[in-house]
Amino acid sequence: MTAIFEPCDEGGYIAYIEEIPGINSQGETIEEAKENLTDAINLMFEERRDSQKANQNRSVKKLITQTLSFNL
Repeated sequence: MTAIFEPCDEGGYIAYIEEIPGINSQGETIEEAKENLTDAINLMFEERRDSQKANQNRSVKKLITQTLSFNL
């Protein structure tokens, strides 16, 4: 994944993941923006896992899940 950090005119940075539309964050420093972006990614995957579990209860097929970690 490619993390993009754009400086803001009013200070700080906007951060987003190029390959995942809708994943973005901001921070006063690049490090803060990176941490906030990591949180945004984790929240997205957590929501998708919860949605998948809800759907799994309604379906017959078995799913295999694994936890992956990403370093930004």
